[in-house]
Amino acid sequence: MGELSSTAPTEVLDTLGRVCPYPLVLTKKAIEKLKGGDIIKVLCDAPASAEDTIPRWAQKLGYGFESKKLEDKGYWELYIQKK
Repeated sequence: MGELSSTAPTEVLDTLGRVCPYPLVLTKKAIEKLKGGDIIKVLCDAPASAEDTIPRWAQKLGYGFESKKLEDKGYWELYIQKK
């Protein structure tokens, strides 16, 4: 278990069933409301968003990022820590 996923998130965002670009758009809106250091857990089942657009966006902004793929459930848990 990683550092971010072992910490209770400030907010959980469910984007299950949404296709690109909506998971990223919803994540951006949700993280705007958080304070520095807060962690959001994003539930995402869109491979392009979970493996590409959201991680690249978080990295570009210097946010902490961790991804856990839950094979048995068919989605990812993405942990993002606002800087």
